Amino acid sequence: MILGLTGGIGAGKSTVARWFAQWGASWVSADAVSREVVEPGEPALDALVDEIGHAILHCDGTLDRPELAKRMFASPTVRKRAEYILHPAITARVKDLLTRRPHPIVYEAPLLFEVGHEVLVDLVCVVVAAAELRIERVEARDGVVATEVRRRIAAQWSDEERCAHAGVILENHGDLVQLEQAARELWDDWTGGKPLRKSYGGNF
Repeated sequence: MILGLTGGIGAGKSTVARWFAQWGASWVSADAVSREVVEPGEPALDALVDEIGHAILHCDGTLDRPELAKRMFASPTVRKRAEYILHPAITARVKDLLTRRPHPIVYEAPLLFEVGHEVLVDLVCVVVAAAELRIERVEARDGVVATEVRRRIAAQWSDEERCAHAGVILENHGDLVQLEQAARELWDDWTGGKPLRKSYGGNF
């Protein structure tokens, strides 16, 4: 009873994960774990500074996440060096959480497939949305310019690649009411032991 929830930036996966948590799931967030493993004093943060430099730190010694993200998405070399450090630390922490949290568990991970974490879950659900819609959402939510959002989208798997490896697709092409309705249908089928449809919320 572990559901892996993934999707591109701005697809709406965190919103869906939050609903699942409200409906009774334990929520494990890869983004939250990624923040925990780079807190001051953590070995992963020290390794990042050694590899990339002190420019990724704030004056108080905490990680400047936007600066690190900018450098990672701008340079494949920097991204690979950072991922080589971060992914093992994140994986170890996620595995520990998944063994200790009560079921059902929703594991939300933007890079679920890219880092091989699909093997940690029983079912993978991909939240999909049109690229331009995702760009608009991220611009409004985070203030990130469209060119930067497109760069981040290009650095991740496409929706087509994710869907080809997923058990379930949750479509988010409309408003929040429609998304919540589709998410609730998926939740009820999954937790109720009913046969799952390939797609919820429309036809991808």
